[in-house]
Amino acid sequence: MQDTLEVRDWRGRLYKVGPTAPQITGRPRSAMVWPAMAAMAAVGPMQYGYAALSPSIARAHGVSPAEVLLPLAVWLTCQAAVALPATRLLSRGVVGVRVALWLGALLCALAIPSLTAPGIPLLVGYGLLGGTGAGLVYAACTETIARWYPERPGVRVAFVTGAYSCSALPLALDLRLWPVMAGFGLAAIAWAAAVLRTPPASWWPPEIDPRAWALDRRVLHRQPRAARQFSLGEAVRTPTLVVLTTILVGAGAVAIFDVIALAFLTPPWLALAVLLALTGAGRAAAVPLAERFGRVRVLASALALLALAQGMLAIAAAAAAAPMIAVAAAIPAGLGGGAIYPLIAALVREYFGEDRVHGIHGLVYTAKAVAGPAGVGLAIIALPGLAAGAGAPVFVAATLVATTTALLCATLRRPGVPATLPAPSL
Repeated sequence: MQDTLEVRDWRGRLYKVGPTAPQITGRPRSAMVWPAMAAMAAVGPMQYGYAALSPSIARAHGVSPAEVLLPLAVWLTCQAAVALPATRLLSRGVVGVRVALWLGALLCALAIPSLTAPGIPLLVGYGLLGGTGAGLVYAACTETIARWYPERPGVRVAFVTGAYSCSALPLALDLRLWPVMAGFGLAAIAWAAAVLRTPPASWWPPEIDPRAWALDRRVLHRQPRAARQFSLGEAVRTPTLVVLTTILVGAGAVAIFDVIALAFLTPPWLALAVLLALTGAGRAAAVPLAERFGRVRVLASALALLALAQGMLAIAAAAAAAPMIAVAAAIPAGLGGGAIYPLIAALVREYFGEDRVHGIHGLVYTAKAVAGPAGVGLAIIALPGLAAGAGAPVFVAATLVATTTALLCATLRRPGVPATLPAPSL
C-alpha cells in the first residue's frame, strides 16, 4: 500500500492523499455506493411504509389512528436523536461502520414482529428499537459515502438517501408485500455490513489533485467555501444554525404530515405512490440543482413547492374532486419535502466548513426529533376532519408553516463574513 501524502490547499485545509480505494478495500470506491443505497432502502419503509400501513393496522386491530401513529412519533424521535452521537462516534473511529450496521440490523429485526401487536409492544418494538436501529443504519451509510467522495459529498449522499424514500413505494401499491420487503431489507443491511468500509480520516483520492481542485472555479461555484472552519460550539452560537434548524423543524413536520394525511385519504394509493417516488427524486436532484442555481435559492423554491402542496391539499379536503387534487398535490409535496434534507446538509457544509461538518449536521438533523412528533400530532388533529370532509383548516395551518420556512431563507447569511460586506444574493 502506498504512503499517504499530506497536502494543504490555499485555505489551509488538510488532505491526506492516497492510497487508492482498491488498495484500501480491494474495490473501487463506487462499489461502496450500492450496498449503502441498499441499506438505506431497507430502513426507509420503516418511516414511509409504516405511514402507508397505519390505516390498515388501525382497522385490523380496531384501534384509533392516534394509537397507531404514536409509535411512528417515537420512531421518528429515536431515528433522529441517534444521528448526532452515532455520526460523531463513526467519524472519530470509536465505532466502526460494520458494528453500527449489524447493531442496526439486529434492532430492526427485533422491531418487525411488533407490527402485529399494537400497544406497548408496538411502541417499544417498532418505535424505540426500530427507530434506533434505523438511525444507526442511516448514520453509517451517509458517513461512509461522504468520506469516500470528499470532492462532492453532498451529491453522492443525496443520491444514496433517495433510496430511503423510494423504497416504500411497493407498500403503497400492495400492503401485503411488507413481510417480503422486511426479509429483503435485513439481507440488504447484512450485505452492506459485510462490504462497507471507510477510508482513513481526511482521506483524499489520489487521482484528483486537491490543490488544483481547491482553486477550480467550477468547484468554487458548486461548493462555496466557508469563511472559516467552525467548531460545534461556535456553530451553535450563530443565528444561521438557529434558522437552519427552525426551517428543518417546520418543513420536516409538514412533509411527514403529508405522508400520513395522504395515507388516510380515500383512495390514497395513487397519491401516496406519487409522493413517495418524487420524495426520493427530490432528494437525489436537490444538490445538483443547488450547485447550478445556488443552495439557498433552491431550498426556498423547494419550501415554496411544499407550501403550494398544502394549499392544494386544503382544496382537496373540501372539494368533490379530492382524489384528483390529492394526486396533483403529491407532486410538489414530494419534490419539496424530499429536497429539504440534502439541501440543509449542503448548506451546513458551505456555512461551517468540512472539519466539524459531521457533528454540526448531526445536531441540525436531530431537529427531526421535534419535526417528527409535530408532523404526527398535526396529522392526528387533522384526521377527524378528513374523515368528515372538513380537514381544510389544518392544511391551511400547514401552508402557513411551510410559507414561513420559505421566507426564513431570506435571513440566511454566511457566518464569519463581516457585516460591512454586502450580503450574498440568494
